[in-house]
Amino acid sequence: MITENQAVDFLKQIFAKTIDAASPKDKLTPFIPAQKPQGRTIILGAGKAAAAMVAEWERIWPQDYPPLEGIAVTRYGHSLPTRYISILEASHPVPDTAGQEAAKRLLRTVDALTPQDQVFFLLSGGASALMTLPATGITLADKQTLNQQLLHSGAPIEAINAVRKHLSAIKGGQLALAAAPAHITTLAISDVVGDDISSIGSGAAVADPTTLEEVKHIIQQFKLRLPPSIQHYLQHQAKETPKQLSNSHAQIIITPDQVLNSVKQWAKTQGVAVWYLGDRIHGEASEVAKVMAAIALHQQQSLNQTPLLILSGGETTVTLRHSQGRGGRNSEFLLALAIALQGASQVYALAADTDGIDGSEDNAGAWLTPETLREAQAAGINPQTTLEQHQAYDFFAATQQLLITGPTRTNINDLRALLVFPKKLSAA
Repeated sequence: MITENQAVDFLKQIFAKTIDAASPKDKLTPFIPAQKPQGRTIILGAGKAAAAMVAEWERIWPQDYPPLEGIAVTRYGHSLPTRYISILEASHPVPDTAGQEAAKRLLRTVDALTPQDQVFFLLSGGASALMTLPATGITLADKQTLNQQLLHSGAPIEAINAVRKHLSAIKGGQLALAAAPAHITTLAISDVVGDDISSIGSGAAVADPTTLEEVKHIIQQFKLRLPPSIQHYLQHQAKETPKQLSNSHAQIIITPDQVLNSVKQWAKTQGVAVWYLGDRIHGEASEVAKVMAAIALHQQQSLNQTPLLILSGGETTVTLRHSQGRGGRNSEFLLALAIALQGASQVYALAADTDGIDGSEDNAGAWLTPETLREAQAAGINPQTTLEQHQAYDFFAATQQLLITGPTRTNINDLRALLVFPKKLSAA
């Protein structure tokens, strides 16, 4: 049975098991063509897991099959060595010129294909920002400006991607249009709540169910200030994304729910009870934290001897109201959780983004113990003020509880794990 002096190490193990289960290793074999291809086999990749997915595809590609060709784009620092597929790097979450050039190269790679050729698009979260190609008349600078607004608006990722798709020359099914008449198969690692394939990486190779009218509603709802080039485009030049694609097929190969259920089963073998809340938790990070704190304290009352792990996935949001802040949604969730728990005894927690980067800092997330709040206050930090200023990174840097892992080369969104010990047990 896990004891309190093992709590933090156990929570870190939970994160490591999550990353292992979300790895593309051994997940792509069923999609290798059963018969030797007659035409060209083009491999495209985009997202934080793109390099790992491409490397795995090369590893399992039969030696007697024709050689692979293609390119992939991933975040800076997330690349891996490959033999046949070129790996490009670009900026995330704010797009840059490298991402724009990568998108152009993706389109050029599928130009002039034949019906005998086949394209496999290895897709994961982060692809949308990494392959930015503004629609005609829209500047990259203006799209960067709007993207920053979207990230700070509190809008859910589905709304953000709907806007991105309708301002792009590659997203929302347009990559599939460019690949025709060749068939394109999307193989995706899901990082979106509900596993909507058209939302993962803004669905570059699948039909898009969102509409221009929805985009205009999102712009009004979140009070987005449109740069002039985007205003003009939406009023005069905007085109609907394709709603049907005859040359496209898509398959999600890893879902957050699959991953978290495997972690749940492993945790049970370690002598803890597990309450899995699902992979669709969303909402403002600080508000979700209040609910999670209430759940943990309520459940603690009925525990006997076995510790309880409260496990959940999904994606919270942070609406910046007072400053640009420093920290991501997981560290903000944990800071709000610490405040809500008020140093409650025998409750530990870890929250992290499975791509290894919480927001735009160098940490995947953070962890907390019953002493966290007291240690911060002793260091002269006002937790409530720090939360209001969205400075959760600095808070956990001060308590030395930042979880820094480096790139994980996968992404199924967020992991939240609360480990609750029975109150009657004293600290081990």
